[in-house]
Amino acid sequence: MRNIVLFGPPGAGKGTQSQKLIDKYGFIHLSTGDLLRAEIAAQTPLGMEAKKLMDKGELVPDQVVIGMIGHKVEANPQAPGFIFDGFPRTVAQAQALDQLLQANGTAIAGMVALEVVEDELVKRLLLRGATSGRSDDQDEGTIRRRFNEYQAKTLPVAEYYKGQAKYQAINGIGEVEEIFGSLCQVIEKL
Repeated sequence: MRNIVLFGPPGAGKGTQSQKLIDKYGFIHLSTGDLLRAEIAAQTPLGMEAKKLMDKGELVPDQVVIGMIGHKVEANPQAPGFIFDGFPRTVAQAQALDQLLQANGTAIAGMVALEVVEDELVKRLLLRGATSGRSDDQDEGTIRRRFNEYQAKTLPVAEYYKGQAKYQAINGIGEVEEIFGSLCQVIEKL
């Protein structure tokens, strides 16, 4: 099983590239954003609380996210691997993910980071917000607060995986196919 953390700030292209990796390698996509949006769409208590936090550009508590991920991993023991998209976002989540995967007889093979400058990300997210209906992508102030959260809480996760020699960065600006080719080169070396 080859488990990949696809890493980068909001708008870096993780969702787009994840789908291409799923099509090529048969991985199961674990996007905490998708899982949370499903809870919001179902108007569950968890979803409504998550929506309040997401609308402010804040992160959802670890125990909620870890629980959702755990159920998905346990439900797919024969998967060729998982792509973790938007998760882990904190070192505590990375440590919990390592424990969860170890308990299921597997581990993270590597983290691949899509590097994109902030102004490009703001442009991408505002464009996405115009068509997606996502309230967290429609206000530049909210978007920039998400980047601040990312810088403060999520960038240390890259250091965590660097410490395990599992970190690789690629340029996330360019044509989708060009970025995908770079991703595949890294993944095939894992």
